Amino acid sequence: MKGKLFGLGVGPGDPELLTIKALRLIQESDVIAVPGNKPEDSVAYEIVKGVYPELDGKRLLPIAMPMTKDPAVLKENHKKAADDIEACLKEGLQVAFLTLGDPTVYSTYLYVHKRICERGYEAEIVSGITSFCAVAARLNMGLVEMAEPLHVIPATYQADEMDEVLKLPGTKVLMKSGRKLESVRESILRSGQKAVMVENCGMPSEKVYKCAEEIPKQAGYYSLIIVKEP
Repeated sequence: MKGKLFGLGVGPGDPELLTIKALRLIQESDVIAVPGNKPEDSVAYEIVKGVYPELDGKRLLPIAMPMTKDPAVLKENHKKAADDIEACLKEGLQVAFLTLGDPTVYSTYLYVHKRICERGYEAEIVSGITSFCAVAARLNMGLVEMAEPLHVIPATYQADEMDEVLKLPGTKVLMKSGRKLESVRESILRSGQKAVMVENCGMPSEKVYKCAEEIPKQAGYYSLIIVKEP
């Protein structure tokens, strides 16, 4: 009998935002797949450990996910991840893959999910709290109201086009802007729009920047900006 894979969203950082369903599936699973070369160094691992100290008693499977845009390197790592998970599924084991935020939003899990499904195994996505919803809640603000549109943009990939991106109507969520933060900040200031940023939302190292002028030129990978029209 084949095992089943669950892609679990564990939320943005605060362990208390882990859903009851995700926690139950983690407790029930035989293997916990964790992004990174060493599970204990993963943010997703730390989130789950915050509410489930028994996590170390599980069989932990590290899944290497290098920070690169090289298609060949990514393809190779996604295949290896699928191979390692398939080996567990062949044993009839249930595997829970921990994913920051929600697995459907810019998640590396999706590349593994597609491969596992293509190989004839059952895989299920379990939603988690998204980083941009958590940031908006942290700042006691709404994302959109009435007929306002919401745009979710991977800023690292579109930093060179940010002046045009910021002309979009409604609210702009700029994700993964850390490495391009200086140029993104300059574009926001030129646009004259309101912006707030939270770095490491819900984590002990959380930092809040309440206006565009406060946004630093450099910040960590888990930095998210919300831009609103005046």
